[in-house]
Amino acid sequence: MSEMLVQEVDTTTQAPASDAAEALSDRDREILAFEKQWWKYAGSKEQAVRELFDMSATRYYQVLNALIDTPEALAHDPMLVKRLRRLRATRQRARSSRRLDGSRG
Repeated sequence: MSEMLVQEVDTTTQAPASDAAEALSDRDREILAFEKQWWKYAGSKEQAVRELFDMSATRYYQVLNALIDTPEALAHDPMLVKRLRRLRATRQRARSSRRLDGSRG
């Protein structure tokens, strides 16, 4: 009987990647899909964000940054999430170097 319990625990603790992607909300999946092809929308990105998600650009980027840090988002679209993380890190480094350069003068 203890072997059955061990087997049951093993199967429940190992969730396939598709289950992780399904853990995302509809809005999260829509945000990732939008980030993948936002340039196809007419007008500015901020305008499209307001129309599609009914939130300000600031709030959208807060949600997006939290989303790309989740393992579920990474499982859902690894290439997109890694690209967005890389872009964010590049912007953060640029801001940090500007702050350091500005404080010396």
